[in-house]
Amino acid sequence: MTAPDTQAGTVAVPARPSVLHGQGPVVAVVAVGGAIGACARYGASLAWPAQSGGFPWTTFWINVVGCAVIGVFMVVITDRWAAHRLVRPFFGTGVLGGFTTFSTYAVDIQKLVDEGHPGTGLAYLAATLLAALTAVTLAATATRRVLNRRRR
Repeated sequence: MTAPDTQAGTVAVPARPSVLHGQGPVVAVVAVGGAIGACARYGASLAWPAQSGGFPWTTFWINVVGCAVIGVFMVVITDRWAAHRLVRPFFGTGVLGGFTTFSTYAVDIQKLVDEGHPGTGLAYLAATLLAALTAVTLAATATRRVLNRRRR
């Protein structure tokens, strides 16, 4: 059924954008990037497994390093480089979103509390938040300074 055109008593229906020009490519690059980041995180967790009841250093450093990288990346693609429209969703949302992990962080805290280590859980909660925010701030600031010196 077609909508009525206003001149002849009906309304024209706008054409849908093709998948290649809509959100399809964005969703695809986020998915591919997310798979890459998640595999890297999984590999790190296999290489450096956390001890039961101990501080989850692997997840801690994954989140801190990921935040530092996002600080550098965002400065580079917003201040210096006119990136392709799919670079940010692929690397920022996909790779780094898949690499860093809030869900594992939350599960690690819950496990520590459930296993009778609430102090370690609280320390992990606070240390991760503080270290991640510090990492992104320092990385972005340092990147801006380096790029500004190179510009001169």
